[in-house]
Amino acid sequence: MDIHVVQPGDTIYRLAQQYGVPMERLLQDNQLPDPSRLVVGQTIVVQYPELTHTVKSGDSLYSIAQMHGVTVSQLFRNNPVLQGRDLIYPGQVIVVRYQGEPRGGLTVNAYAYPYIDRSLFRSTLPYLSQLTPFTYRFDGDDLIPLQDEFLVNTALQSRVVPVFHLSNLDDQEQFSGELAHELLTDPEDQRDLIEEILETVDRRGYRWVDVDFEGVRPEDSTAYAQFLARLRQALTSRGLPLTAALVAKTSANQPGRLYEGIDYRLISQSVDFALLMTYDWGNLSGPPMAVAPLPQVRQVVQYALTEFSPNQLFLGIPNYGYDWTLPYRPGSRARSVSNVEAVQLAWNRRVSIRYDEQAQAPWFRYVDDQGAEHEVWFEDARSIQAKLNLAFDSNLYGVGYWNLDRPFPQNWVVLNSMAQIRSEM
Repeated sequence: MDIHVVQPGDTIYRLAQQYGVPMERLLQDNQLPDPSRLVVGQTIVVQYPELTHTVKSGDSLYSIAQMHGVTVSQLFRNNPVLQGRDLIYPGQVIVVRYQGEPRGGLTVNAYAYPYIDRSLFRSTLPYLSQLTPFTYRFDGDDLIPLQDEFLVNTALQSRVVPVFHLSNLDDQEQFSGELAHELLTDPEDQRDLIEEILETVDRRGYRWVDVDFEGVRPEDSTAYAQFLARLRQALTSRGLPLTAALVAKTSANQPGRLYEGIDYRLISQSVDFALLMTYDWGNLSGPPMAVAPLPQVRQVVQYALTEFSPNQLFLGIPNYGYDWTLPYRPGSRARSVSNVEAVQLAWNRRVSIRYDEQAQAPWFRYVDDQGAEHEVWFEDARSIQAKLNLAFDSNLYGVGYWNLDRPFPQNWVVLNSMAQIRSEM
């Protein structure tokens, strides 16, 4: 795999000639909405097929996979044009294997809202080991229902592990320290909630559990770890692992409302895995900067490795960017954008995309129709490659994406090239 950064004068035709690959493959792998709209600074992922299969009458993906000793999921990953559907036709060329070896194995998790576009969901499911529908909430000792049937059932059909997700989101869509406090100080409510979690896990078919409490009060840090330990003990009898999604910390005593109630050391003894939420340095209400600048992400990983073993950890990866109006003023809010939308915005405003080598993230500025200047930070193939390299260099167990609800075709091509995606079923 190569990652090409578009230069002035580049066209898809010229890039196909330069890299010796069919133009159609560049279009399919990068899912470019309009091949004539290349932005200077945009990334194009180039893959080199090593083994292909030309579809004959009577072939199916299953028979092709059997013939070549690969899985159907791998065929879907190698051929994003299929969009996760077994709809092939005679004469179609299917890539069985690409040149180059992956760096190693990763377990790949991703969050998704129940209302995710179903075509987008099906097309990205082959790249996952786990799927986490977001989110079950609670009121006292009662779970609030989630319309998760389609996501869970489709994941199971695709041999992707569905992960039950519990959060302390309140009815205002905010993480509530008060809601967590009420639960963590009431053993009876904890017992009843754990029983309801187990019942829901059994009934829905979940194979894993993930707890994401944010804004936990400092005085509740020990009680939170104890709650996780009780839940883990209950899950162990069913052979189900427990993950805790953790705010990104760089030290044990890091000050701040988000950090003081999350004790990495205690939690490491209470769960099987932890997902590091290594994103949102650049956020809706903060100043413009990379969403997940690599030096800061690396600091979190380095600290986490002092409390957890590498094979307990997932590295969080963002699938989004932000558009800030300049000059930034405290109290103002950015607009969330998808990574694909960011490139389209750069094209529409006729600006080039830059790349911050320290943050390992793309960005650009533009002026809107009202004359206001904007700054946009997002993710591209280079920034994803840098994060995956960090996960491999640190021997982490896996990666976790927040979230699947926006398309990001290049991410899955880069992931497929770099990683052997584990099956957890």
